[in-house]
Amino acid sequence: MEAKVRRIKLGTQGLESSAEGLSCMSMSAFYGPPKSEPEMINLIHHAINSGVTFLDTSDVYGSHTNEILLGKLATKFGACFVDAACEASLKRLGLDWIDLYHQHRVDTKVAIEITITFTVYAKNGKFF
Repeated sequence: MEAKVRRIKLGTQGLESSAEGLSCMSMSAFYGPPKSEPEMINLIHHAINSGVTFLDTSDVYGSHTNEILLGKLATKFGACFVDAACEASLKRLGLDWIDLYHQHRVDTKVAIEITITFTVYAKNGKFF
């Protein structure tokens, strides 16, 4: 019998996540050569079947290949500043919005309010 990952509440709105996540960086880059796509898809399915609901990727892992591999789940930005990073991720993923888009590295020279202003993206490409 496969062990299930425990769940935790996020805030007060009733949202939940798995207590553990799957970091996918090494699937496509760093820590050796990229792994085979079929093997990584099997690993992702195993994680999901075990109750993992948080899969972590970024647009810089494997020059976008990791983001595309995970597709349509979540991504992050900020390891290096690129204009319109969110728009580029939306195009690669074929989406109007990203459910979870979070900052990869904090640039302490930029106020968080400015960072968030340029990264919160609404459906149909409108910032709010």
